[in-house]
Amino acid sequence: MTIEEFQLLDSPIHHWSAVQKSLWYDKKGDWKTAHDLIDQLDGVEAAHVHAYLHRKEGDPWNARYWYNRARQAVYTGSLDAEWDELFRLYF
Repeated sequence: MTIEEFQLLDSPIHHWSAVQKSLWYDKKGDWKTAHDLIDQLDGVEAAHVHAYLHRKEGDPWNARYWYNRARQAVYTGSLDAEWDELFRLYF
């Protein structure tokens, strides 16, 4: 699936992981649902998306915590570029 195809979907596909659904909700402008989907999940993928969401929220301290849990460096590019990278990693 391409990013363009992904963006045309009216809803996330039921068999997607919570991480993938979180990315879909975030792209559609629903930060809260995106965050709620991964807030209690373990694993580096969820932590990576969690970090991005807190960076987007404007909470750098919390974002750094989640980047550390994801074993990732703090992303310094644009939020759009980071979302694109997360899409490529987890789809």
